[in-house]
Amino acid sequence: MSLPLSTNSRPVIAVFGSSAPQEGQPDYEQAREVGRLLAEADFAVATGGYSGTMMAVSCGAAEAGGHVIGVTCSQVEQFRPLGPNRWITEEIRYPTLRERLIHLVEQNDGMIVLPGGIGTLSEMALAWSLIQVEEISARPLILMGQMWKDTVKAFVQAAYVYETHQELIKFALTPEEAVEALKREMEKFVK
Repeated sequence: MSLPLSTNSRPVIAVFGSSAPQEGQPDYEQAREVGRLLAEADFAVATGGYSGTMMAVSCGAAEAGGHVIGVTCSQVEQFRPLGPNRWITEEIRYPTLRERLIHLVEQNDGMIVLPGGIGTLSEMALAWSLIQVEEISARPLILMGQMWKDTVKAFVQAAYVYETHQELIKFALTPEEAVEALKREMEKFVK
């Protein structure tokens, strides 16, 4: 497994999720807990850097003394005029959404996918696909929340998604389960 390309020496965990949840809503508070637990486990977190669960993860990690990477882009700010969230300690900026997405999927030591919409689905699917075809090295890919269990169950048919490829993802229902699953999976990849 490659070392993270961040200015800190902690393993980097990319966390994907929706920009919609607001402070006080269950998905926001669970994302905040994910950030806190990751920081307490001495991981750096990387998110898309803006609002919703990206902000919640960043906040939770920062409040726990963690290193917070926000991967931002000019294209996002053209259609959603807001800057990076205030919890980011390191900003990595790209011109396009595509470059931002590729960075988040490739430049990490593991990934957690929170509930989300089309963007989150595309992030999860790209990560899963790149791991499957070994374009990126194998690493933990944890899907948190019942929606992911339901989505993958509806999608997966044995004739098209082999069992070995199904095993590339792990499921968790709570922040605690997600971080514990991540830590267990990371042990498989330590050389």
